[in-house]
Amino acid sequence: MLTIHPQYITDSKGKKISAVLAMKDFKAIMEELEELEDIKLFDEAKKSNEPSIPIDDAFKMIEAKREAK
Repeated sequence: MLTIHPQYITDSKGKKISAVLAMKDFKAIMEELEELEDIKLFDEAKKSNEPSIPIDDAFKMIEAKREAK
């Protein structure tokens, strides 16, 4: 579980209007979001039932297209 320690900026009435994070906390949140996005994309790809190919074959195809140019 990710534990962060935000500091808050408040308005004149004490209402929280912004949060300030340490860079390490911000970077950790960004890494978690990127991982969640990858999981979401993977789940969507699995649902599509489109044919897939092994990653090594995909890289070979990409390299072949680059060399053909």
